[in-house]
Amino acid sequence: MFVMKRFLTAMLTIAALALIAEGVADAQVQPMNQPLPSPSFNVPPPPPPPPPKIEVPAIPKMDAPPKQPRVNVNPRGSFSDRVTNCLHDGAAAGLGPSERSEYSRACANR
Repeated sequence: MFVMKRFLTAMLTIAALALIAEGVADAQVQPMNQPLPSPSFNVPPPPPPPPPKIEVPAIPKMDAPPKQPRVNVNPRGSFSDRVTNCLHDGAAAGLGPSERSEYSRACANR
């Protein structure tokens, strides 16, 4: 009797495993009603986009001096140059010596 129970238990276990394995195997089978794609229906993939443009940055030279920021230089000349120009302008305008000195002081400080 003990052998019979053991045999029956083994058969039920094998049957249960067979049912489980059959369900898993059915999920792996592909349907038969779908035709295989033919090579004439295969469309080539679109061309890949162009690669990004890589620009090499300017590399500073080791022996070149560093670039200094440009300072806006006032186009006015030095004070003595302005006084000289004002004295010449006053003389060209026909001013006398005392008038030229007063004119050159006012003109150079503008």
